[in-house]
Amino acid sequence: MAAPLTDRVALITGGSQGIGRATAALFAQRGARVIIADVNEAAGAAAVQAIEDNGGTAQFVPTDVTDRAATEALAEAAQAAYGALDILVNNAGITRDATLAKMDGDAFDAVVDVNLKGVFNTTKAALPYLQGSAHGRILNAASVVGLYGNFGQTNYVASKSGVIGMTKTWARELGRDGITVNAVAPGFIETPMVETVPDKVMDRLVKQTPLGRLGRADDIARAYAFLASDDAAFITGAVLSVDGGLVL
Repeated sequence: MAAPLTDRVALITGGSQGIGRATAALFAQRGARVIIADVNEAAGAAAVQAIEDNGGTAQFVPTDVTDRAATEALAEAAQAAYGALDILVNNAGITRDATLAKMDGDAFDAVVDVNLKGVFNTTKAALPYLQGSAHGRILNAASVVGLYGNFGQTNYVASKSGVIGMTKTWARELGRDGITVNAVAPGFIETPMVETVPDKVMDRLVKQTPLGRLGRADDIARAYAFLASDDAAFITGAVLSVDGGLVL
């Protein structure tokens, strides 16, 4: 039986679509009260409505995670809405792919600002509230490419490798506060982010994956839900690869 998240307060960045939306829906289904943060207000409102239609509790807070003041306001909003903050899922992320020879500085900066600095900003803002929880969890979106590299993704790989480093550092620093810090490293998942990948490349990736398919957003959501639960209370500093065996 899946471990419940009853009455836990979960803040999920990038929660309006893809993995973030699936995670918000699953957390709400398991009893959490959810704050969805995203720059896409229409999609965020739709995600909240879907949760409420299924009997869950959720709110949307428009947030640009690259803006430190915005992340501070987000953490304050979560605390004000539910009186606590127990779980932070740093899921927001973007891609701007190109080979090193073709990548410009703006593309590099944009990805690092969202995927790495955004994780720092949001966690820094949420930390005082997480320290007041008896069930503090920080969950970071890494990637298998952050572990093994990937052609044409200098910026994305750098950001995800940095997230892995921060995860391990924060696990050391925050254990004394009873906060666990872990990362999930998805493989290639059926989300809007991979829609620009050429079909022949995706076909090759499917053939290379022992389970014979791309991942689904729910596959990653369930990994987050496990790490957020009491079943994972003694796991910290881990990077959980959820990739169908792609990197074996």
